[in-house]
Formats: sequence, structure tokens, C-alpha cells
Amino acid sequence: MTDERVLIRCRNCGARNRIPVARLQEGPRCGRCKTPFPAISVTSRPVMVSDATFAREVLESPLPVLLDCWATWCSYCGALTPILDDVARSYAGRLKVAKLNVDQNPVTAGRFSVMSLPTLLFFRDGKLVDTLAGALPRQEIERYLVRFLAT
Repeated sequence: MTDERVLIRCRNCGARNRIPVARLQEGPRCGRCKTPFPAISVTSRPVMVSDATFAREVLESPLPVLLDCWATWCSYCGALTPILDDVARSYAGRLKVAKLNVDQNPVTAGRFSVMSLPTLLFFRDGKLVDTLAGALPRQEIERYLVRFLAT
């Protein structure tokens, strides 16, 4: 068992709750208003997202989400893949890493004006918080993640 905790904001009352990662799949409740959180599946691999699953996987996620917008023809996107796989493993339970193929899912890509690849979109509480464009080194992504997860 791990004593690592994740910070989840209640969508009902706005309270921030520190929940042990080991309890995420039990469907914990908000400490203030007792509203149940949905059971959170902790995965150490990026989740593939489509136009059809975007709302459920990203906007409704109780965890912060890092969405990688990519395409098969983009060599920089391919270079970023092992970095994001490692980020998904390192931040499992604290961050959901998701991938969106922009060629196959133009509605979502257009909704967020993805114009260059790769583009990383950061979501918290169902809202776009920030965007990073380009093939950045792991250290740069990690530096940003530390700030993103701390707020």
C-alpha cells in the first residue's frame, strides 16, 4: 500500500479533498458535503480519447488531465510518446494522461484550436487550464506538471 494522496476538488461544494491513492477505486466522498466521487480507475498508461469519449474521459475526470494531441504522421509526436508513457507511470493516481489523434477526431481538435503538433492541453475540473505546443523535453514537461498539480 502507498500513503500517496491525490487532491480532488468536489464539483458540488468546491472543497479540496486529499484522498489516498489506494482508496480511489472505492468511490470516496467529499469531506465537507459528503457528495460521492466517482470511482477513479488508476492507470499507469495513457488513455486513448476520441470525440465520442472526450467528455467522459477528460471533462468529467476527477483527476487533472494532460491531453496529448497528436497524429501518426508527426515525427515529433512519436518522439514525445515514450516521455508521456513515462509521465503516466510516474504520476499514476495524481494525473490522467490521455491521447487524442487529431486526424481521427477533428471535432475535439477544432474545439480547442489545435493548430500545431504535438500540443499538450491541461485540464482541471473540466476546464482547459493551459496549453503547451511543440516537442518539449521531459524536464520541461515535468517542470510544468509540478506547478500544474500544485495548484
